[in-house]
Amino acid sequence: MSIASRLIELTLRLRPAKTRDIIVERNIKIPMHDGVVLLADHHYQRGLEKPPTLLVRSCYGKAGFMGLLYGRLYAERGFQVLIQNCRGTFGSGGRLNPFHQEREDGLATLEWIRKQAWFSGDLAMVGASYLGYVQWALGSDAEPALKAMSVQVTASEFRSQTYAGESFALHDPLSWVYGMSKQEKRRLGMLATMMMEEKKIRSVANELPLNKLDERVTGKQVGYWQDWLAHSEPDYAWWKPSDHSKRVSEVSAPVRFVGGWYDIFLPWMIQDYRALVEAGQSPYLTIGPWHHFSPGVMSHGLRESIDWFDAHLFGDRRRLPENPVKIFVMGSKQWRYYPEWPPTGFRPERWYLQDGGGLTTDLPGTSEPVHYCYDPADPTPNIGGAIMGRGGGAKDNRVLEGRSDVLLFTSEPVGDDMEVIGPVHAELYVRSKLAHTDFFVRLCDLHPSGKSMNICDGIIRVRPGRPEPNPDNCLFVKIKMWPTAYCFRRGHYLRIQISSGAHPRYARNTGSGEPIGEATQLTTAEQTVYHDPAHPSAVILPTPSPIVT
Repeated sequence: MSIASRLIELTLRLRPAKTRDIIVERNIKIPMHDGVVLLADHHYQRGLEKPPTLLVRSCYGKAGFMGLLYGRLYAERGFQVLIQNCRGTFGSGGRLNPFHQEREDGLATLEWIRKQAWFSGDLAMVGASYLGYVQWALGSDAEPALKAMSVQVTASEFRSQTYAGESFALHDPLSWVYGMSKQEKRRLGMLATMMMEEKKIRSVANELPLNKLDERVTGKQVGYWQDWLAHSEPDYAWWKPSDHSKRVSEVSAPVRFVGGWYDIFLPWMIQDYRALVEAGQSPYLTIGPWHHFSPGVMSHGLRESIDWFDAHLFGDRRRLPENPVKIFVMGSKQWRYYPEWPPTGFRPERWYLQDGGGLTTDLPGTSEPVHYCYDPADPTPNIGGAIMGRGGGAKDNRVLEGRSDVLLFTSEPVGDDMEVIGPVHAELYVRSKLAHTDFFVRLCDLHPSGKSMNICDGIIRVRPGRPEPNPDNCLFVKIKMWPTAYCFRRGHYLRIQISSGAHPRYARNTGSGEPIGEATQLTTAEQTVYHDPAHPSAVILPTPSPIVT
């Protein structure tokens, strides 16, 4: 295993290990409050008495690559690590019920740690995705022992990602259900399983009803898949035990975030960051040009976590930057440091849809609306963006933009490099012949070569009474898009896509109004988008504030 750790050390440019002499105690039994026993591995340096403890709670196993990444690499750098398999996974007892069991199990694990002779009283937590979520499930309850947290590509609650814009995020939950069902049978693990079966997932995702897809990919009904579909409303009490967002501001231990511009959790990770800032804390935030499975998330997350724990557990702050916010500006391909996110010096600028497919900062003139038809039997496909698997990130959208169900609005070429850094959203005046429909908006960089590369996007699900119609029966919809940091280079164009879906990233809106898990009836939606003085549809971009002289 030391050979593998040396290779990762060189590949990821980690600081040299302090030792290679690591002991691993395997399958330690830790009792939960209800009598269920969870298994854990304990990694520590031989002869080092009571080093700080890192707690990692994983639903993806604790051995193999997970043990190397979260166990040995940290133990070689002076920490001891307890990696625990979550309930119902890899030999741990009980049944996996994602999100709902992690607080109680985390508390029981913490009680057990505090009783161990090897525990010094100094604790930190680290992990990405679900391994980050479980940290928020414990949160301030781990204090005062908790001295630091390092969370990557995650959030304190998963409902918002599952129902982004109230449209069900079909691809990623279905992929996760499949991966979880196969990960213990395949040595390659969860990530490789999901990547290898991408084609199968996309094929199954075309079928209806959705409440049968768990059986199609796993061979049996999966309880939590059924729960996610059945509890579609945000106010359902079913989601409340898994939502830790209101407790984020109670965490006083230093927190370091790592995310990606195309990560599925980015908007909600930033909400967690902002909650800490508004509570008077000083979290660190790194956002790179990554999607959920990008290698950069792992490499930066590991390096920055080690630096973070060195600072807050060993008092060595030499590697912490002065400004806590580090972002990668896409387009210009440069890292930028700021005191806070969103950075000051950028103001919201409205880019209005224009007659003839134009896009300018001028208010639109008198014009007729534009129309398109959305056919759920041939749903508008997704290309790139915030999606797990090989399909995520920035992709050429030219094929998508050739479809009749995608409207395009394009600016003149920018005269000088133009930066867009901060939150992005759209405000559209629309109408549909159906009471149930979706609207999807995407910002792209149109290159002089003709490539159209997606930057950020967002979706909203419309239903009766949401939103309320205007007096002229037009709907005014506000769509939160992913935040971004992007530089449009001289000669490039801003382009806005408007459509009614991004399948299978989001489940198609069948138009029938049937419950999402049961819907099978497909109804074509005739859509209208307005851009006139009374209906000034626009995308709002954060651009540099003018310099006052």
